[in-house]
Amino acid sequence: MTRTKRPQKVYTLLVEVGRKPGDGLPKAATGGALVCYASGVDEAEAVRETVAILKQADLAPLDVSGYGSLDERLAEGHDIPEEERTLMDRALAENAVIVAQMTPFFDE
Repeated sequence: MTRTKRPQKVYTLLVEVGRKPGDGLPKAATGGALVCYASGVDEAEAVRETVAILKQADLAPLDVSGYGSLDERLAEGHDIPEEERTLMDRALAENAVIVAQMTPFFDE
């Protein structure tokens, strides 16, 4: 009985983070949001890997929203610029989590 290896895909994730000492967010920030591209055999695996990596980086993940794989996003009509596709290709090639954007949140 041989197991077939399921192909990896890259998923687009939006991760909300809270504050934690050493998180690298600006001093006045109350938290932040990160756009990540993560590889996995399914979105659940990509989420698990992303949360684990962010915790290792002293970030405090609070919530993760998945936006699907490249194929799913294209099927939904998303316009995906070349620089975003390049980061997705890198995540797939390196079996990695790529943080593409970090936006700190501030209280008004």
